[in-house]
Parts: sequence; C-alpha cells; structure tokens
Amino acid sequence: MFNTAIRIALGVALLGFAAVSMAHAAQTRDNKTTLTFSQPVEIPGHVLPAGTYVFRLADSLSDRHIVQVFDADGSRVIATILAIADYRLTATDKTVITFSEVPRGSPEAIRAWFYPGNNFGQEFVYPKRRAVELAVASKAIVPALTVDVAAVESLKTAPIIAVTPEQREVPVAAAIQTTPLTNASSSFQQDTGLQARQLPRTAGVLPLIVLFGFASIAAAFGLMAFRKPAYSSVRR
Repeated sequence: MFNTAIRIALGVALLGFAAVSMAHAAQTRDNKTTLTFSQPVEIPGHVLPAGTYVFRLADSLSDRHIVQVFDADGSRVIATILAIADYRLTATDKTVITFSEVPRGSPEAIRAWFYPGNNFGQEFVYPKRRAVELAVASKAIVPALTVDVAAVESLKTAPIIAVTPEQREVPVAAAIQTTPLTNASSSFQQDTGLQARQLPRTAGVLPLIVLFGFASIAAAFGLMAFRKPAYSSVRR
C-alpha cells in the first residue's frame, strides 16, 4: 500500500512539472505580452491611443517575424506588423520597448519590443515613406517595406530595405545588427516616460502547479521515511 501511495505521489508530481513546462513553453513561444501606454504611440501603419494592448509573436520566419497587436482583452486584432530580429547584449527580466526619436508633438514611434529574458527582440518595419521620416528625425537607420502590404502571407515575402538618415536605401543585413556582435549599440533606447509592463497572465496557475508538485514529492518521501519496517517471524 505504501509503495502504491509513493508511486501515485511521484506520478502526480511529474505531471505537475510537465504541465509547468508545457505552459511555460506556450508562453515563451508567442511572447504574449500586455503593455499599457500612458500616451499615444505609433506602430507601423497605426497610432495607438493611450491604453492597454496585447502584443504577440504570430510567426517566426528565417529572416523576419510577424507581430500582432490586439485590444486589451485580446479579442480583436488591431494591427499585423512585420518585424526583423533586433539583438541586444544583455537580456532583462522585464519587457523593454524602445522608441525612435520623432518631432516634438508627434506620438512616440515604437522601434523595437524585447520579451523578458530574450537577447533577440522585434524591430518593427515601417512603410517606406514613414521610415524615411523616422530615419531623418532620429538620425538612425530604420527598416522599411518597399511596397504597401497588409496581409500576413504578403508580409512574409515583401522586400525589406534599410533607410539611412541621409535617405539612402541599403540592404538590411549591411546596415542593421540582427546577430550577436560585441560592439552592439543601444543608442536607440531612450526614457520617454511611457509605461510598459508585462502582466503575470499565468501567475495564478503555474505557482500552484509547482507548489503542488513539490508537495507531492514531499509526501512521497514522507511516506518512505515513516514507513515501519516489516518483520518476519522465524520459527526455531
């Protein structure tokens, strides 16, 4: 009976840890993040009013990514955005949003989105005309779409260029760092006073599963420790 109880306790613990691993994998695969902005912000093709939004990585291709922006409850897609990899030397344990410099009075334009713990983020690709304006205003290189497309399938194959502050068009790979290099620059980041936060969407479930798993293991070892040894009678 004791052996059965121990097997059950250990089995429940293993199931609990498996559930934790699966939930964590699902969370990190799409990088789903809830962001709250205290003032309007610009994303490619849209200006988001101050409020709460859900950002999610919908697809990761070899040289580009598809990011979707939802309303606060995640029920409506507001925008589908093309992005390229943006590398940073040091990962953080919080969501980081970086912005391009814009003329005074204009909404801050989101440059990149970094998920907690990841060195690679999503650098947004703007329509060419807007990319030229941002490159000139920020004196920085901005990735751009050469054609106006919105459908996901079209974004997967649409040509991308990089626009320099001098309004020259150059290949993305030659102008934007998308792979680890020791001389990575973080000059694009700036403190704008905008609030970005990641809500613990699984905080109510994962800790309980972990706790239950540890409790099950503890119960199993407790049964083993307090089990009385069996004695056999020997006839003389």
